Amino acid sequence: MAFVGQVVLGRCFRLPSVRRAMSVNSDSQARDLSVKIGLQSVQARLEKAAKEAGRTDVPRLVAVGKTKPSEMILDAYEVGQRHFGENYAQELVRKAQELPKDICWHYIGPLQSNKAKLLSKVENLWCVETVDRVKIADALNKEWIEKSEPLRVMIQVNVSEEEAKSGVGKGETVDVAKHIVSKCPGLSLIGLMTIGLAKAGPDNEDFKTLASLRNEVAEALNRSPTSLELSMGMSGDFETATKLGSTNVRVGSTIFGARFYPSVSAEATG
Repeated sequence: MAFVGQVVLGRCFRLPSVRRAMSVNSDSQARDLSVKIGLQSVQARLEKAAKEAGRTDVPRLVAVGKTKPSEMILDAYEVGQRHFGENYAQELVRKAQELPKDICWHYIGPLQSNKAKLLSKVENLWCVETVDRVKIADALNKEWIEKSEPLRVMIQVNVSEEEAKSGVGKGETVDVAKHIVSKCPGLSLIGLMTIGLAKAGPDNEDFKTLASLRNEVAEALNRSPTSLELSMGMSGDFETATKLGSTNVRVGSTIFGARFYPSVSAEATG
């Protein structure tokens, strides 16, 4: 069963200096093995969930390396993982400079309009999944309109209507989609994204609502619903999301381990 966006594992790639600089010791070997085991476990669970749902495809796996060193990203890269996600603009730019250029980067964190220029420096930025207002779409469009290819974007929807979460309201989704399609030629709308309510259970209403919103957006744009992706599901609920139609899951700690957050970060508003 093939993974969307994955490549043949046997293919050889030239690795950057970050790997050559690593010392070969027991700690790095243990870390390398841990990442690979975590990745393989998630892939197996995705396949199982897809099979149980009667699907013939498996969602694209975006491995989220937020706060993790580039060496850990490279561990996953070396066993075939190509789609990676980051939450902070500065961290994404730095890692994109250090790591192989065939990585497909996803920006999945809250975004301020003044960070659009920073993200435009990432030549292999595959998608920005967190467009949550017209202002952000316009800022990204300004940076990409002169580029050879449009930037893939998703609209983040705050389906659970939690104040702490970013995202457009459910009633605003169609209008934002229309704006992107009609006013932002530098962008390509490829889907919707949400962060579901924690511990929502196997009948996650947030995920079902996002799927319903996709149908509304598709109808308003005169497009097939299947032309729009559903980015939903993280470490705690990616199997449920898979069974409810997700095409793109964002998994971090289950692959890379618990995250470390510095007490003070210049990227906190990234």
